[in-house]
Amino acid sequence: MMASEHIDTRLLEELAEQSEDLNSDALRVTRTALTDFEQGAEPARRWWQRGTALAGLAGAVGLAGLTRAAASPSATASGGDIRALQTAASIENLAVAVYRAAAGLPFIKDGNRTVAAFIARTTEQHQAHAKAFNTAATAAGGKAQNDPDPKYKAVVDQALPTLRTPADVVKLAITLEDVAAQTYTRNVGQVGSADLRRLFASVAPVEAQHRAVLLAVQALLAGDAADLVTIPVDPAKLPAAAGSVGFPDAFQTTENASPIAEGAVK
Repeated sequence: MMASEHIDTRLLEELAEQSEDLNSDALRVTRTALTDFEQGAEPARRWWQRGTALAGLAGAVGLAGLTRAAASPSATASGGDIRALQTAASIENLAVAVYRAAAGLPFIKDGNRTVAAFIARTTEQHQAHAKAFNTAATAAGGKAQNDPDPKYKAVVDQALPTLRTPADVVKLAITLEDVAAQTYTRNVGQVGSADLRRLFASVAPVEAQHRAVLLAVQALLAGDAADLVTIPVDPAKLPAAAGSVGFPDAFQTTENASPIAEGAVK
């Protein structure tokens, strides 16, 4: 087991209290971004319909092209933006499926109640994220993505039969949360509107938070300290490493981010 050292309990207590606040704040920003995005997309859609009718009456192909470029939903969100949103939804769909499968495993369902509670709450958050990304995709004129990410579904399909312990579940979940955080962080610089950048920027830190919690749980399980995985946290019993193991990188990396078309609707 990791040796116990002096811990700043005030900091850990504040982090525990702020954990749920981060997701609440992120969802509030997400809802605002979606509202702004949808309000911007609807006028574009109406102008596109009106412009198409006028172009048809006049037989003006050039006018149709101009109208399409200036007033269609693509002026609000490009095809690349829609694919990025669909890929994000596919990652969230897979995360929901994995957490649901994990929740039904006997050693999770009948095991550590804190791990089970984390899985239940995190599943709800991923469902909300998937809905947000699909709402933005359809508002931009694309299709909702209800399927899982194909690349990581193959990884999950191979891993699920081998899950034997909570540590196995945590390891798989860390992989998915890391991919989500990296992908959305990169998407912030790839999408074409401020509202979509705000949407991705609001969800990315929540996924990074999930990963940080899971990394801390993983370290405690590896150190034969499963009894310390509790809510609320008892800072006096945690080893000092618990305060830093969840944050191995000073800045969010993006080298493993999924390409924007990876999970797009075909």
